[in-house]
Amino acid sequence: MGAKLFCWPQGSPGIAMMLRALLLTGLLSWANGQEGQAMLPEEKSKIRDQIVEMFDHAYGSYMKYAYPADELMPLSCRGRVRGLEPNRGDIDDSLGKFSLTLIDTLDTLVVLNKLDEFEDAVRRTLRDVRLDNDVVVSVFETNIRVLGGLLGAHTMADMLRQRGKRMQWYRDELLHMAKELGNRLLPAFNTTSGLPYPRVNLRYGVLNPLSRTGTESDTCTACAGTMILEFAALSRLSGEAVFEENARKALDVLWEKRQRGSDLVGTVINIHNGDWVRRDSGVGAGIDSYYEYLMKAYVLLGDNVYLERFNTHYRAIMKYISQPPLLLNVHMHNPTVSVRSWMDSLLAFFPGLQVLRGDLKPAIETHEMLYQVTKQHKFLPEAFTTEFRVHWGQHPLRPEFAESTYYLYKATGDPYYLRVGQSIVEKLNAHARVPCGFAAVQDVRTGAHEDRMDSFFLAEMFKYLYLLFSEKNQLHFDIDDYIFTTEAHLLPVSLSTSQPPCRGNNTEDLFTYSCPSTQTLFPNNPSFAKTIRDSYKYLTGVGRAFHEVHKGVYRVKLVAEVTQTTEEEEVEPLLVQLISPPFLGRTVLTAGPAKFGMDLTKQEHGTSPYTACGPIENAEDLSGHIALALRGDCMFAAKAHRLQEAGAIGVIFIDHREGSNSAETPLFQMVGDGGSTADITIPLVFLFSQEGALLTSALEDHSNVDVLMLPKERRLGKTTGKRGGLCRAHGLVILLPTGDQGSTNASIILFSHLPSSKLSKGETAQKPNRHFNVEL
Repeated sequence: MGAKLFCWPQGSPGIAMMLRALLLTGLLSWANGQEGQAMLPEEKSKIRDQIVEMFDHAYGSYMKYAYPADELMPLSCRGRVRGLEPNRGDIDDSLGKFSLTLIDTLDTLVVLNKLDEFEDAVRRTLRDVRLDNDVVVSVFETNIRVLGGLLGAHTMADMLRQRGKRMQWYRDELLHMAKELGNRLLPAFNTTSGLPYPRVNLRYGVLNPLSRTGTESDTCTACAGTMILEFAALSRLSGEAVFEENARKALDVLWEKRQRGSDLVGTVINIHNGDWVRRDSGVGAGIDSYYEYLMKAYVLLGDNVYLERFNTHYRAIMKYISQPPLLLNVHMHNPTVSVRSWMDSLLAFFPGLQVLRGDLKPAIETHEMLYQVTKQHKFLPEAFTTEFRVHWGQHPLRPEFAESTYYLYKATGDPYYLRVGQSIVEKLNAHARVPCGFAAVQDVRTGAHEDRMDSFFLAEMFKYLYLLFSEKNQLHFDIDDYIFTTEAHLLPVSLSTSQPPCRGNNTEDLFTYSCPSTQTLFPNNPSFAKTIRDSYKYLTGVGRAFHEVHKGVYRVKLVAEVTQTTEEEEVEPLLVQLISPPFLGRTVLTAGPAKFGMDLTKQEHGTSPYTACGPIENAEDLSGHIALALRGDCMFAAKAHRLQEAGAIGVIFIDHREGSNSAETPLFQMVGDGGSTADITIPLVFLFSQEGALLTSALEDHSNVDVLMLPKERRLGKTTGKRGGLCRAHGLVILLPTGDQGSTNASIILFSHLPSSKLSKGETAQKPNRHFNVEL
């Protein structure tokens, strides 16, 4: 069957067609061929109703307890008024005493079919909101939230008015407010470079003696590069070109200041001379929406320059920053070097942007990685390491992961993404809902709440979730006629004023001027998205492996730490059973197996614990003993190789993720690092954190602890006809990691076989024939 690709034409009817092809119709035709049962319409409707109820709870709480304040404090059940609450630093720069949450939510009301509430909210906005307050605000936040909110609401009000049933009284008042706000933001662009100041006083501008701003010299790349959609829309709706001209000039400066060798940009730039202040480059915080707006400016405005710039940057991102499924910051001048080993949650928007470009494979990979992080921590931490450890524990109810989930579902029709969306809904209700709205999570590790509910939660989260579970005929307008801003406000693609000839698809870069087509992306394989995901479905972290390229020259390779266990495959649990007094077999810990090393279900052998990602300095002491190893810092196989070479005869790994346990977390099989594991012959098992804590606690309290490692059916005291291997160790003691001050050694004794009869209290264990070193 021939593949049909839709061209990316520039102009209002073509752009609308492009969005339809891209986000809805082009790929949904093969949804029925997806593996797994599709979600029934009744279930989708039930979840959609649940999302509406959640929105009503959040919006209703804001209107009841906070309005006309900018934001709701959901734990205090009152509004956050700037100057009356303790200063939170830069976070408060989004608050301008202009009923921020109300304006940010206006077009969400229309999407959720709350037209009476929308009309009432517009009247409130016109009656109550002032834009001339003596307040210093963020130019970036005010642009995307307030100016974008006013323009999105005007677009919806104008659409309803033209239909002749609602908003007949409306006379473009929201557009007039948007124009007023645009004029109040324009003084920020009075710099020698054209890059805007990061802050402006709504009443006094920037350089006025009363403005209390204008001394800043730096701004983030996203702050300067995320103006074009709102400012261009304002220009084209109002007929005043000054807004679009200033926003475009700022983009021109950023483009000219890119590093020509790598085509990357830095994170922070000097607004006066254009010098880079921070040269780390990524797709997350500080840069994210700059790339987004280059792509969407092409879609909205039809200017080919934006697409060419985006594609140049995108090739650089995929060459240097993308290390599937990770997106790691690099130095813009030396992009082969990662500058940090953690990622921030704002990069979760990027798979959605990749869908817009038609590059679905890396979008699926990164989204699946992010989903696995949410499974471990309930929400995306504000920052997390390549091993999925929490770097910054906050979660301010960010919507970027839901955004990418929506785009991937619209691009693939795969019901898997409906299940991902369902999990978002359930976790919000279970872990963020409070009596007066929804509260941000202060730390995903503890679940503690923070007294904030940012306006973007209502502007974006509920919009994307509702659309995810809605069919086109359930909406009151054609969503494909609009493009989302970075705050999910709706701007009409009919704003495009140019329509150059459409380029064909016979280009070297298939996706440069074309929408994605399933026939091209997934030829003869409608389940291709699933085949991509399956490689990352049980991703638990990413470590570093060192591969020798030439003698003495090593290349760092990021290696995914996955279970490689399919959903249908059941993992047979192993056990670690404490049998010495006072436990006498009553303490049994569930352990997961490894796909390499000795098979405990078939042979007899022994083990113990240790952490081993660096050189093992006490190899002589370790030889012939079991090691206790904390998970993390390097791959399981690397640890096993290192410990086996040092002479260990077994390893018990303990999860480093605090609170993990076998009751709530599915068991998985440890796998290798991509290299050969055939030479690993010692037995290996894995304990989650809580089970590991029981073992280490026992070691702290009792100098001699006998341990059995064996299949479940061979549990001491349980008689079966099956035979299998087991491992017994004696004298377990907790030690500190090698090289730490205060490190001590202790012996473990491994028995080659079980005693003929079960031990009873007071009996002496059989004399051991091996000793082990244990280290934690």
